[in-house]
Amino acid sequence: MNGQFTRSVLVALLISVTLVMVPDAASASSLKNEPESAKETALHDAMRKLWEDHIIWTRLFIISAAADLPDKAAATERLLQNQVDIGNAIKPYYGDAAGNKLTTLLKEHITTAAEIVTAAKAGDKPKQDDATKRWFANADQIAAFLSDANPKNWPRSEMQKMMRDHLNLTTDEAVARLQSNWAADIAAYDKVHDQILHMADMLTKGIVNQFPNKFM
Repeated sequence: MNGQFTRSVLVALLISVTLVMVPDAASASSLKNEPESAKETALHDAMRKLWEDHIIWTRLFIISAAADLPDKAAATERLLQNQVDIGNAIKPYYGDAAGNKLTTLLKEHITTAAEIVTAAKAGDKPKQDDATKRWFANADQIAAFLSDANPKNWPRSEMQKMMRDHLNLTTDEAVARLQSNWAADIAAYDKVHDQILHMADMLTKGIVNQFPNKFM
C-alpha cells in the first residue's frame, strides 16, 4: 500500500513538472519566431544571406577606401552586385519593375555612402554633409517604396526607422574605422550585423504574411 502510494505521488509530481516545463501548443507557437514551412525557411535564409552580404561588402568597401587598398574597385563592384541581387529577390512577389526600382534605390544608397566616406577621409566637411543629407533622403525613399508595396506589414514609420538605424550604425562603423579606433569599429559592426538580421526577418515575415499561398 505504501509502495503504491509512493508511485502515485511520483507520477503526480512528474506530470506536474512536465506541465510546467512544456507549454501548451498555443503558447509554444507564440513563443517561437521561426519559419513554419520549407518555402518560408528558404526565403528566411536567402533574405538573411542577401542582407549579410550587404553589410559584409559595405564593411570591406569601408576598409579598402579608408586604407586606399588596391581591392577597392573589386569590393565596390561586388557590393553593387548585391543591390541587384536584393532587387531580384522581391521580383517573384512584386514584379520586375519593383525589383529594378529597389535595385536603383539601393545602388544610390551605396554610391552616396561611398561619397560620404571619401569626403570624410579627405576632411571635406561641406561635401560630407551634402552627401549625408542625400543619403538619409534616399533611405526614406527606400522605406516609402517598401511600405507602399506592403503597407500592412511594413508601416512607413517602422521601415523608416529600420533604414535610419542602418545608416546611423554604418556611420558609427565608418567613423571608427577612419579614426583607427579598432575596438569601436568592431563593436559598431556587431551592432550593424544584429540590426540587419532584424531587418531581413521583418522583410521575410512581411512577404510571407502578404502572400501566404506562396508558402503553403
